[in-house]
Amino acid sequence: MKKIKSIVALVLVLAMSLTMWGCGSKGGSDTSDGGAKTDSEGKTETAEVNATDDGTVLNIYCWNEEFQSRFKDYYPGYTEDSSDSSKGTLKNDLGEFTVNWVITPSKDNAYQNKLDEVLPSNADASADDKVDIFLIEADYALKYVNSATTLDVNAIGLTDEDTAQMYPYTKTVCTNTDDGTLRGVSWQATPGLFAYRRSIAKDVLGTDDPAEVQKSLAGWDEFDATAAKAKEKGYFMLSGYDDSYRTFSNNVSKKWLSDDNVIQIDDALWQWVDQTKTYTDKGYNNGTSLWSDDWAKDQSEAGKVFGFFYSTWGINFTLLGNSLADAKGEEKVGNGIYGDWAVCEGPAPYYWGGTWICAAAGTDNKSLVADIMKVLTCDAEVATKITNDTQDYTNNKEAMDAIANSDYTSDFLGGQNHIALFAAAADKINISNMGPDDQGLNESFQGAMKDYFTGNATKDEAEAAFYKAAVEKYPDITAPK
Repeated sequence: MKKIKSIVALVLVLAMSLTMWGCGSKGGSDTSDGGAKTDSEGKTETAEVNATDDGTVLNIYCWNEEFQSRFKDYYPGYTEDSSDSSKGTLKNDLGEFTVNWVITPSKDNAYQNKLDEVLPSNADASADDKVDIFLIEADYALKYVNSATTLDVNAIGLTDEDTAQMYPYTKTVCTNTDDGTLRGVSWQATPGLFAYRRSIAKDVLGTDDPAEVQKSLAGWDEFDATAAKAKEKGYFMLSGYDDSYRTFSNNVSKKWLSDDNVIQIDDALWQWVDQTKTYTDKGYNNGTSLWSDDWAKDQSEAGKVFGFFYSTWGINFTLLGNSLADAKGEEKVGNGIYGDWAVCEGPAPYYWGGTWICAAAGTDNKSLVADIMKVLTCDAEVATKITNDTQDYTNNKEAMDAIANSDYTSDFLGGQNHIALFAAAADKINISNMGPDDQGLNESFQGAMKDYFTGNATKDEAEAAFYKAAVEKYPDITAPK
C-alpha cells in the first residue's frame, strides 16, 4: 500500500541524557527521552519519540470546525479569541498556551496535501510553528498511521486502561500495521443507520414506528419495493446518486488496491452503480449530489425524500442543521420538520466517517497533547455529557450502553432513543478492507459514475474515466489491464 515516503532527521536535546533511537532516518542520529526498549521477555516496547514538553504554542491542524467545537466546549481552560475564532488561549495545570487552529478544507485533497507539506519537516520547524495535533479520517488514516509522522499514544502518556472502553474498530483504524502501536484516538464512534421522515413513512407505509418501518427496509429487495411505493405517492426514496454509497463501500470483500497496487473494483461497488442507475432512471432519487445545496434542501421542511443514510455525526449535526434551515434555526418541536424524523437499522450495517486525534512527531507539547486525548476520548463522564448535549455517539462503550438502556430520548427524532440502535450497530462495524487511499478512490469512483447515471457516458466509459482520475491522483497505483 502507498505510504508516506518522506523520512526526517530528528534531533532533540534532553536535559539529563541522550538516548539514541535508530529508525533508518536520514542525516545523523535521533535522540529522545525514550527509545526502543526491551522488556523482561525480550519484546520490543515503543517509547515516546521526537516529542518534548517545552512548547507554549499549540498548533492544531484539521479540515473543519467539528473538533474545535468539542475542544472549546469540553476541554477545560480554553478561551476563544473574540475577534478571531482560529485563535485562542489555554490555561490549565500544564501551563499557559496560545492555541492556533489551522483549518484546510478536504476538497480536492487539499487537507492531506497540507499535512504532507508540513509533517515530514515538523521536527525541524521553529517552536511556534510545530504541528502538535492533527486530525485524520478513516478513509486515509493508514497513510499517516503507518508513517513516521504520528506518535504512539501509549508512549506519550495514554495507557491501555485509558482506552479500554473504546470500540475496538476505532483503535484498529489508527493502529500501525507494522509494529501494532496505537497512533490516534477518537471521541466518537460512527455506526450508520437509515433516517426517515415519519410523515412520509406514514403516507407510504401506513406507519412511522421504527420497528415496523424496518421490516420494509430490512434488505435491498424490501428497500427497492418501498422505493417504488414512495414513487407512486410522489416521493423520492433517496435524494441523490451518493446517498446509499457507504452501505455498499463498507461491505466490500476486498480492498481498493491489490497487494501490488492494482485497482480492484469490488462487486459491492458495482451493485451500488446498478442500483443508483435504476433509481435515477425510474425517478426513485432526486438527482442531487452529496453536500450540494439541492441535497441539503431535500432535508428541509420542503423536502420530498423518504430518508437518508447517515451515521452519528450526520444525524446530530448535518441532518438536524438542514432540517432547521427553513425554520431559521427555530426548533419546531412536534410541528413541522423538527420531530418528524426517526431512525432504523436499514438494509445493511455500515459506518461512515469519524475523526481521530493524532500526536504529530516533533511536537513540543506531548504532555498537553496526551491530556487532551485523555479528557476528550477516554473520560466516561465527558463522553456521556457530549452525547447528552449534542446527540452524538461517543467512543465509550460503557457510557453508551448506559444511555442506550436509559430513558434517554431525542426530541428531534420524535422521542426515539437512537443511541440504543447505534449501540447495536457499532458492534457490527467491519473495517478489515480499509486502505490508506480510500478517500480519493471513493470520491473518484463516485464522480466518474455520475456521468453514467445522467446518461453522459456509458458504464464502460465511466469506468475508464475513473481509472484515469485515480492514477492521476495516485501515480504509484495502476489500472487493471
